[in-house]
Amino acid sequence: MISSNIRAGLICNFEKSTLNRVLFLLYNIGMNRFRFLTSGESHGKCLNAIIEGIPAGIRIKASVINEDLARRQVGYGRGGRMNIEKDTVEIKSGVRFGKTTGAPICLEIKNKDFENWQDVMNTEYQEYPAEETIKKIEEKAFTKIRPGHADYAGYVKYNFTDLRDVLERSSARKTAIEVAVGSVAKQILKEFGIMGFSHVIQIGNVKLDFYPKTYTLIKEKAEKSDVRCADDLTADRMRNAIDEAIQAGDTLGGKFEVIFGNLPVGLGSYVHWDRALDGRLAQAVMSIPAVKAVEIGAGVEAASLRGSQMHDEVFVKNKTIYRQTNNAGGLEGGMTNGEALIIKGTMKAIPTMRKALATVDLKDMKPASAHFERSDTCAVPACAVVAEARVAIILADELLTKIGGDNFVEMKEHYGA
Repeated sequence: MISSNIRAGLICNFEKSTLNRVLFLLYNIGMNRFRFLTSGESHGKCLNAIIEGIPAGIRIKASVINEDLARRQVGYGRGGRMNIEKDTVEIKSGVRFGKTTGAPICLEIKNKDFENWQDVMNTEYQEYPAEETIKKIEEKAFTKIRPGHADYAGYVKYNFTDLRDVLERSSARKTAIEVAVGSVAKQILKEFGIMGFSHVIQIGNVKLDFYPKTYTLIKEKAEKSDVRCADDLTADRMRNAIDEAIQAGDTLGGKFEVIFGNLPVGLGSYVHWDRALDGRLAQAVMSIPAVKAVEIGAGVEAASLRGSQMHDEVFVKNKTIYRQTNNAGGLEGGMTNGEALIIKGTMKAIPTMRKALATVDLKDMKPASAHFERSDTCAVPACAVVAEARVAIILADELLTKIGGDNFVEMKEHYGA
């Protein structure tokens, strides 16, 4: 017989060990391996990112990051800001002689336009600012809500009096540093043969109906197009639509597609809702400024397809599983299934436009015309590049979580196993 004291001790130890396991699991569920934070404002001094959780020994090139930053900046219909900023990254820590050290990585992109905004975006408290400084601040301040922006909700939430404080951080300018982080993620994925790209399939009412036969051709043609469209005739029509919007003082939205291939089976999980990869990817793309819808595989078309049309039949050849269709978009049950990952995003028309919309001036609560700030007419091609980066970040996190390892040699061994 076991004494009551011993029994109590065993129960206590069991409860402690169980509690520790539960706490460990809860901690790790909310703790992604590839973690990052960004900071910076649209017209501030710089944009920064700190990336944590990258194993040692992985090659990271600033030149590759700069190529991705350039891809984000080009595009027919972009505004005057792109003529000012030529984004380049500086890797400030975490990389030595071109390889990661296992320490946090710090990235920085300087805002060249800051020299024109130094007084307005000064971080220091000024008890008695000069009259000229006050004048500059007042010129850049605004209280007229821009419909479609974060202005009103931000004004209420943070108790601001100048909507400049909302604009600066809610601006899509911050996606530049996210693209830099995504480029680091893509360089990690490439070491394991996982590669992806993005392309535009719709701008305004102009849709891409003709797809080149292979993903390689789609990527090649999209990268050469200033609207990231893989068909020349469709690209011409897209440019015409943008020109018409410019003439009307209006803006255009559209739709893009992100595709990643050679993914291992089983990234993601079905055991908890917040670990399902489709949910994580949808959140990553949906939270890009101006994105209003995300689709995976057949997406909204799935509503009109019968089960016999929708689901991808499974075949085998030489003991290798394959499919002839990919309506699932490479994801089943919240996990990768070995097929290409296909995600579509819909971007609304940019809400800052010369054709001012009706609004309210918060200063006196009277009707007014919306504030206009330098803006793009169409940024769908740029949004596609941002989405590509966001998807890469999630995939890199899932891969690192799955295979583990503190250095690249360990990662390769684990991946091979």
